[in-house]
Amino acid sequence: MLTREDNELMTRVGPGTPMGEMIRQYWTPVMRSSDLPDRDSSPERIRLLGEDLVILRDTSGRVGLMAENCSHRGCSLFYGRNEEDGIRCIYHGWKYDVTGQCVDQPNEPAASNFKTKVRQRAYPCIEAGGMIWTYMGPRETPPPLPDLEWMSVPESHRRLTPFQRNCNWVQALEGDIDTSHLYFLHGRLNPDDPPYMGVWHTDKHPKLEVVPTNYGVVYAANREEDPETTYWRVTQFMFPIHTLFPGYPDGTVPGHIWVPMDDYHTIVWTVQWNPVTPMLQLTGPTGAMARGGSGVGEFLPKGADGLSWWQPELNRSNHYGQDRTAQREKTFTGIPTIPLQDQAATESMGPIYDRTQEHLGTSDAMIIRVRRRLIRAAREFRDLGVTPPGVDNPEWYRVRTTSATLPKGADWLDQLEEWLNARSNEIPEAKLRVPG
Repeated sequence: MLTREDNELMTRVGPGTPMGEMIRQYWTPVMRSSDLPDRDSSPERIRLLGEDLVILRDTSGRVGLMAENCSHRGCSLFYGRNEEDGIRCIYHGWKYDVTGQCVDQPNEPAASNFKTKVRQRAYPCIEAGGMIWTYMGPRETPPPLPDLEWMSVPESHRRLTPFQRNCNWVQALEGDIDTSHLYFLHGRLNPDDPPYMGVWHTDKHPKLEVVPTNYGVVYAANREEDPETTYWRVTQFMFPIHTLFPGYPDGTVPGHIWVPMDDYHTIVWTVQWNPVTPMLQLTGPTGAMARGGSGVGEFLPKGADGLSWWQPELNRSNHYGQDRTAQREKTFTGIPTIPLQDQAATESMGPIYDRTQEHLGTSDAMIIRVRRRLIRAAREFRDLGVTPPGVDNPEWYRVRTTSATLPKGADWLDQLEEWLNARSNEIPEAKLRVPG
């Protein structure tokens, strides 16, 4: 369990908080470029790291992200006019460019230079990999973007889909680094159902090998398939908000980016890419996912508060679509999809779970290690000014995951190193259990 102090440090992300300031040292995804397609279109509200912001694309196509409230008298720039390479406040007409510089004050004397002294809090944005990224930290020259492989593959080889989870970001993230829940939360009752994502392998008690890395932590969960082989599922955590969960037999690498909107709401970016095959050419479950959405179903209409972008229709208010008959006869939960099953489990803990009440076991080794690294990095940055892991090392992020069946006793790190470090496109073999 964590102390109350450590739980607060780890979960709070607003301005001035140790974890929030550490996360601000990195580039953070905001939305897809396609979510903001048109120049001079209406600005949008969005909350990131506890800050209420507006985002817009100006006349020249540049993206601007800035504080919502005008520096003059605090009127919301969400209602402003996005025109002629800037956003103009509807209250007194003050106008700001995408850097936050005030460029016009029509209610001030023509000879006044007051506008040159006013700057709206704004954050630089870059578009890469189909995403809009922002840097909310203090550096005048931001660090490089992380060299995530999915950002450099052809667009046809990747898929980005969002949804919102109404709980703290760490609480949401920890589901990806918890392998032992797969057999239960995502399990089916009929042992002859076809295997999917490795969750119906017969061994419910995975053994974990947890290895610290320069960019975070990697672990492999192994289950004995038969006397001759071991089934390995490799998962990555990359500072500060990236996870990759075990890859699929066709070479697809799935992951998530856990973007804190505030302490209680998280944007979950589902990232899938295949370094070998275009996504729409894939067959089976992976191909179905590539042609589908985020796995949570339809979304509610976007709200006006900056906090309701991708809210699933199936949510706590309707029990995530749980079917009790299906729970008795078909699946462990009766909740229709894997993402919704995760959604129900993590949101049901409350906005921020009181981790002083936990009782962690051996299967929670990865969770324990990741928490320790996050807390230590935040403290070292706050107290000693130590640059958090990976901020200035984009090459560290070029990693993958996999699921593979290896001879019993084989060293998984040695056998899978070339694939895991994206140096080879030879897909590791995963011999899934055949029904019956």
